[in-house]
Amino acid sequence: MARRSFFSFHYGNDVWRANIVRNSWVTQDREAAGFVDAADFEEVKKGGDAAIKKWIREQLVGTSVTVVLIGSETNSRDYVKYELQQSYEKGNGLLGIYIHQVKDRNGNTSTKGSNQFGAIGKDSNGKDIYFSTDYPCYDWVNDNGYANLGNWIDAAAKKAGR
Repeated sequence: MARRSFFSFHYGNDVWRANIVRNSWVTQDREAAGFVDAADFEEVKKGGDAAIKKWIREQLVGTSVTVVLIGSETNSRDYVKYELQQSYEKGNGLLGIYIHQVKDRNGNTSTKGSNQFGAIGKDSNGKDIYFSTDYPCYDWVNDNGYANLGNWIDAAAKKAGR
């Protein structure tokens, strides 16, 4: 089944690595959301916090899965946490992919980041939900992300009932 997936990542640090993952997804006849070119991103940022959050919510429309591309500083990004919270609230499947071993435009890799984002929501019993313990994370290089991304996304969607 074709799925539209939202990709969440630290734009400043990881856009090159994120585009490698995204391009592997769209070359397999799939659709990605959460990507914007640098000029458009600068325009959204000019609108401030409310505009950025509105853009995030609009990008999540029609998606069934959110993929967090975890780089060295991703877990410190407020908007990534907001994307996780919004994704959880709308019922998207969730998964993480460590991208630290993906080479950037200069051929460099990075240090492995953390999947600790704090509570992203509450279950029906009021218990906090944590991305780090409640959702799977994979390594793009070690777990052969190019070949397995579709399976990971389908599994996350099925787990969420989507």
